[in-house]
Amino acid sequence: MFDDFLIRAALAGLGVALAAAPLGCFVVWRRMAFFGDATAHAAILGVALSLLLSTSIFAGVLVACLLMAALVSLLNGKGYAMDTLLGVMAHSALAFGLVAVSFVSGVRIDLTAYLFGDILGVGKSDLAVIWTGVALVLGLMGWRWSRLLIATLDADLARADGIDPERERWVLTLSLALVVAVALKVVGVLLIAALLIIPAATARPFSRTPETMVMLAGLLGATSTVGGLQVSFWLDTPTGPTIVSLASTLFAVFGLAAWSRQATRRARHSPPSAERYR
Repeated sequence: MFDDFLIRAALAGLGVALAAAPLGCFVVWRRMAFFGDATAHAAILGVALSLLLSTSIFAGVLVACLLMAALVSLLNGKGYAMDTLLGVMAHSALAFGLVAVSFVSGVRIDLTAYLFGDILGVGKSDLAVIWTGVALVLGLMGWRWSRLLIATLDADLARADGIDPERERWVLTLSLALVVAVALKVVGVLLIAALLIIPAATARPFSRTPETMVMLAGLLGATSTVGGLQVSFWLDTPTGPTIVSLASTLFAVFGLAAWSRQATRRARHSPPSAERYR
């Protein structure tokens, strides 16, 4: 079964979608979209350093993402707004990574595969790494779920309950770095943040509980991955961007449905106008 490259691609995409669902929900709830983008852009610097030092790309990306998160945390509140700081750090990491790649000699590098993903090139070893990372992220999220929720809702309430919000933020940071490292092969550096945010944002209007939002986000992410693979096969388009494009289409369709439902509900509960009795 694993000899079929489409089966390997589908399994890799499903794994990333499952890991991204709970983490993407926390990114949406905490409004960490720019933070996720900055962490993802640091991945290309990790790739360059891994190639320069002849080490594992997965390990290099993981270390680079964690260093980016630590640097942003240290510089936060030092006179710059968070969105400005994240914008500078994200694009600087991407630029330095692309420059560092140019110094790698003796290795043929396809930057497109790192920037936009190469899901069809996932091998058996890549699949093992991806699902190991997925298991770690899901295990970490399940272990810290209630603490993460309380720290997200109210930091003061978390402290009163004996929970350290800063520690929970680092748990999220570690999980985000793991997801970026395993998703690099699937959608690439430039589209990882989209795969995190779009399914969670799509699920939010239709979810009454956090658990429902996570499950719906996982279902939407899985649908986008498998459907994007199929559409890419039919239309001969780049697979990673096609997956994200399908996720964006679902966001638009579900958003229109949510808006229509809200408009209908408002119309039913609005008081009758005087024109109806004339």
